[in-house]
Amino acid sequence: MTRMGLFRRLWLTRLSKPAAERVIYRHVLQSPPRRIIELGLGLLGRTERLLQTVPAAEPVHYVGLDRFEGRTPADPPGVTLKEAHQRLTKLARVQLVPGNVDTSLARLCNHLGVFDLVLIAADTDERHLERCWFFLQRITTAGTTVFLESRTAGGSRWTTLPKARVDELAAQTVLRRAG
Repeated sequence: MTRMGLFRRLWLTRLSKPAAERVIYRHVLQSPPRRIIELGLGLLGRTERLLQTVPAAEPVHYVGLDRFEGRTPADPPGVTLKEAHQRLTKLARVQLVPGNVDTSLARLCNHLGVFDLVLIAADTDERHLERCWFFLQRITTAGTTVFLESRTAGGSRWTTLPKARVDELAAQTVLRRAG
């Protein structure tokens, strides 16, 4: 059973704003993840709705990587580490990691294990994301769903990346660093 009623589920999957996120909520209801990692938390609205959507049969392990207090004026708005922890701990078993996503993921990759769902926000710095693919390859399997947000003229769009594409991006990253 989910943590929300039928009307809330219908609203999230069919009427909620931004409309681009509906695909994530539908996926979570169809294939409930037990382990979620998110690169770039922003203002936490999406994260809270996501965790509320996951069926409550088992506790969810959620890992969030964000710059938190390390944001620069050029970065998009976000929440503090303390605020994120306060708002998310009642929804899942939470592990929040401050810093740039590439260095944070590199530092923790071997300790994290495999994830069922990976969310990569469009606000994630492209330079840092490029360095993440090698590590994302190590925490994903063919059964992992990877959602990548991209900016469009009308807002944003979430697309899924198959494991083969994650492996390809990881290989490109390694080749670029090698020479």
